[in-house]
Amino acid sequence: MPSNKSVSDAPIVQFTNCRILRDHQLQREDLWVREGKILNPEKLFFDEKGSADIQLDCKDSIITPGFIDVQINGGFGVDFSLATDDFKSGIDLVSQKILSHGVTSFCPTLVTSPPSVYHQVLPQISVRNGGAHGAGILGAHLEGPFISKEKKGAHPEHCLRTFEAGAFQDLLATYGSLDCVRIVTLAPEMRRSSEVIRELTKRGICVSLGHSVANLSQAEEAVQHGATFITHLFNAMLPFHHRDPGIVGLLTSDKIPAGRRVFYGMISDGIHTNPAALRIAHRAHPKGLVLVTDAIAGMGLAPGRHTLGQQVVEIDGLNTYIAGTKTLSGSVATMDTCVRHFQEATGCSVETALEAASLHPAQLLGIEHEKGTLNYDSDADFLMLNDNLYVQATYIAGEEVWRQDASGL
Repeated sequence: MPSNKSVSDAPIVQFTNCRILRDHQLQREDLWVREGKILNPEKLFFDEKGSADIQLDCKDSIITPGFIDVQINGGFGVDFSLATDDFKSGIDLVSQKILSHGVTSFCPTLVTSPPSVYHQVLPQISVRNGGAHGAGILGAHLEGPFISKEKKGAHPEHCLRTFEAGAFQDLLATYGSLDCVRIVTLAPEMRRSSEVIRELTKRGICVSLGHSVANLSQAEEAVQHGATFITHLFNAMLPFHHRDPGIVGLLTSDKIPAGRRVFYGMISDGIHTNPAALRIAHRAHPKGLVLVTDAIAGMGLAPGRHTLGQQVVEIDGLNTYIAGTKTLSGSVATMDTCVRHFQEATGCSVETALEAASLHPAQLLGIEHEKGTLNYDSDADFLMLNDNLYVQATYIAGEEVWRQDASGL
């Protein structure tokens, strides 16, 4: 029976025989899609007297919202912190390749760089929808250069900057433009950081705290001024101390403004964070946990020497170090690997693990009405997974953009 064409000529696709992640539960029901959006079947039946044009048997797959990676430095030989003539083709390559990891949208991330790099690279990053060409781009994540020298991690010290002279004007001069910027990571203990946080927040840019020696009260003050995120919790910050837990203390702080939630990124690759630390964070503040890959250019490539912005890094198995040191420098983990490791390490439910890579990053960016859920009228960006949480197929706007050849589907 054809659908009611008075409402829309677009075909209606019904995904059957699946378990859908909706309202924090895997539910055995069908998924209906039209014109790139999730459709409410009751409205279709009763208001439009319509039905599906196409039915697809999902063979008992899990259907989950597409993953959103808000911290990814590159991959497959592409480094987002390097100003190259073919930067656009590099970002296109990464956005294409990460479809197989279940990532349907992401924030290309630049580590601390000279102003010239920001001035060259940022104009080449544009917010765009995903599709067969690759995952959608939500805007850039600028990690540095306004960070602590003591906790610089893999960031080059000679490029670090402060807000001493002009505060927000310094930041604007350094980056050149904030047009495509979605997240800025900075150290909140820096002088005049409060006014910078306020200005960024006013412009709808998410402020994240990281690479910092801030104590808890400095971190709380930053949140009161508008900061909502913590960059890779536990990494590049003061270790937890019972008398002053530092930024980590935000997870259980009673000084968070009413109605505000602090989110925190976790690199769940089995390298950056001990499983016990992952469990502590998750149990302390489960609704704030956002899985990030922090992937570098070497993701998807053989071990050896690669770059991270201005630095040379060496990949040894899953470990990535600044060449000649034991300083960790990003990761080579994929998002689907991080989801599986998180679920295994914490013993959390499948639903919880999947939401940490979809719903929570969407909530962090304030886009949960479009992405990160399978609610009616939201974007039809979703994945088919098997019971072991391996990606079998990736869909963006209701269209299949990647499929595992040997999945048997």
